[in-house]
Amino acid sequence: MSAHNTAAKSNQPHGATDVDACEGLCLVCVDTGTTNMRVWMTEGEHVLARVTAQVGVRDTAHDGSPRRLRTALRDAIGEVRARANSVRPSCVVAAGMITSSLGLADVPHTPAPAGLNELAAAVAMHRFPDVSDLPFLLIPGVRTGTLDADTESINEVDLMRGEETLCLGLFEQNSLAANSTLFNLGSHWKAIKLDERGRIASSVTRLTGELLHAAQTNTILASAVPPERPIELSEPWLAAGMREYGRSGLSRALFCVRLLEQAGRGTPDERYAYLAGAFIAADLDSLLAAGTLTPASPVLVTGGASIAAGWLSALAEKSIPATCLSTEDGEQALLKGLRSIARVFIKTHQTDG
Repeated sequence: MSAHNTAAKSNQPHGATDVDACEGLCLVCVDTGTTNMRVWMTEGEHVLARVTAQVGVRDTAHDGSPRRLRTALRDAIGEVRARANSVRPSCVVAAGMITSSLGLADVPHTPAPAGLNELAAAVAMHRFPDVSDLPFLLIPGVRTGTLDADTESINEVDLMRGEETLCLGLFEQNSLAANSTLFNLGSHWKAIKLDERGRIASSVTRLTGELLHAAQTNTILASAVPPERPIELSEPWLAAGMREYGRSGLSRALFCVRLLEQAGRGTPDERYAYLAGAFIAADLDSLLAAGTLTPASPVLVTGGASIAAGWLSALAEKSIPATCLSTEDGEQALLKGLRSIARVFIKTHQTDG
């Protein structure tokens, strides 16, 4: 047994003494990303309280200290506990970038393939008295390939933190099938393939979400497009941006947004659709070439709002079956994944004890 699991045996979450009671566990659930944090108080499948904060691990990188992150997490946990003060949570279960070196503790990635049992076995249990008196169960991310790679093989390596828990929840609630692909559109665009057992088999991550935002806000194109992402993307302008990428490549297609502004063509929202279309076409082209996306593997698209609709159109053009996951269903799936991993971890350590 690993060192962190040995510690967990001697310091189990309070209130977790009856295996059958695990089905109705009261948990504080945490998801922390690059820029945002979400905290819930749950009892079984019921959400009793929810708090969000515009704080993430990017603040740790910027500040050179996790103090802001730890303070925000302490306050959010305190708030959900105050709102649901009739229940006593067993522990905090957390996923996402909070389990990285920029979060509370750096939990090593679990190698793919990874499913419920692999993730639960690699959970790290810690205490952070300055954040909460509750024990923390930190869920590891998943790694594709080995970090021993060199410049010729590094493309075979990938990492995730947080999406593994979402994938697990989606699979368990029958929203994501075995041998299918989850395409997550966040700051990074990530394609995650499941194997025949519903485990994470591999992933491919691209920086596209950040690049699109940077092009929109921090380049000469900022005056040509709106400061915020439009609620809907014009399909004709999206398709035009995709076509221009095919004709002249990504960087030229992006400069064409500037030229369209100078020519007085389109509204800012339409030019944003053109911009997004160029980025979508670039990623679609390489994902198809690598065999990551194929007509034989259904795709579930999550995140991205209007960008997701653009991806659905692009995938349909390539005869790839795809559906879009709502924000609400995605949140429920994430919570299901957090609960499932916590339940297996607690049951396992009760049995070991």
